[in-house]
Amino acid sequence: MPSEPGGWVSQHGDALFSYALLRGRRREVAEDLVQETLLAALRAREGFSGRSSERTWLIGILRHKIIDHVRGAARARATGEADLAEETLKGSFDGSGVWKIKLARWSCDPAELFENEEFWDMFHKCVHELPPRLDDAYSLRELEGLEMKEICEILGISASNLAVRLHRARLHLRQCLEARWFTAE
Repeated sequence: MPSEPGGWVSQHGDALFSYALLRGRRREVAEDLVQETLLAALRAREGFSGRSSERTWLIGILRHKIIDHVRGAARARATGEADLAEETLKGSFDGSGVWKIKLARWSCDPAELFENEEFWDMFHKCVHELPPRLDDAYSLRELEGLEMKEICEILGISASNLAVRLHRARLHLRQCLEARWFTAE
């Protein structure tokens, strides 16, 4: 049995909000997802078996709420929505698919970057600037760790479309990080 619901916000609220904010794109969305999580946990409280910590249980509920949110947003988006990443990447390649500009050599130690909070802040800003369709695909794959098949079902797209979205998202992130982090060093 979990602790009293009245203490959930003080005990787990910051962790839940941080988790949702990283994956929810906007503060308002993260707040809504946390509220939905707490309501769902309140309803399912009797079913908590105690096989995990209370926080793990709540984050598991939140994770499902995030996936439901992404699924709903994917359905609501118009199919003819312009893909901003297409425009961003348009000038990067020539007609044969070769880079027009030479990619910058990242002269840094990956272990140092992993520990650098400023880098992660910039990385998260770049992720949040992805167009929604790319952000959904990237976040579900790289942040939530879902399998390709499951992501395709959630987003209602083919595996090849998902691969294209992931490729574009990674290219966009690389360009953003090069412009804002690596050239600023």
